[in-house]
Amino acid sequence: MNIERKAKVQKWGELDVSLFGATKDWEGNALAFPVGFSFAIDPEYFWFIATCASPPVLHPQAQSGEFVSELWKYDVAEFFLTNPMTGRYLEFNLAPNGAWWAAEFTGPREGMGQAPLQGVDTYHDLAPDGRWIAAARFQLKEFKERFSLSPDSTLNAAFIIGSPEQQFISATDLGGGEPDFHQPEKFPPARFIHEDELRQHH
Repeated sequence: MNIERKAKVQKWGELDVSLFGATKDWEGNALAFPVGFSFAIDPEYFWFIATCASPPVLHPQAQSGEFVSELWKYDVAEFFLTNPMTGRYLEFNLAPNGAWWAAEFTGPREGMGQAPLQGVDTYHDLAPDGRWIAAARFQLKEFKERFSLSPDSTLNAAFIIGSPEQQFISATDLGGGEPDFHQPEKFPPARFIHEDELRQHH
């Protein structure tokens, strides 16, 4: 899973990152509405950016920038990051309007309780036609210390859209059966790639 290295600190509204997409849902069906995501680090921050062309259905309690439980019951973007030092993993949920939730797990669905992170900034933009883009920004120093972010990390991005029917989308093929994003043993390794190298591949 690519993490783009940026030489300059990124700012919302001026983000210059490479977006990656998914074309099928968990069941293998083609997506009617494209989704895109990006992971990036700059000298100060770790970024998660998510976008979707589908008008979102928001959690009724979701407020921009607020910590809100059970966002996954409605439209949401998610990422999962393993800690290679402890074997634990982080689940982070980002609503299309910038509400967020996070928890750490010792194993698949073995939660340690809700884990509000320090210094999380979120941003969002909802277009009149329903398209949305949202981003979460974390202090890179804390992320490296708390989650041992390194080339030994593994991570995955996921979406839930189309609530209440809900389409489940994973950037990585996690296999069949009932939708289950909590499969850290199948997450791909983090690949830290300099922005110039990514541009050469586009």
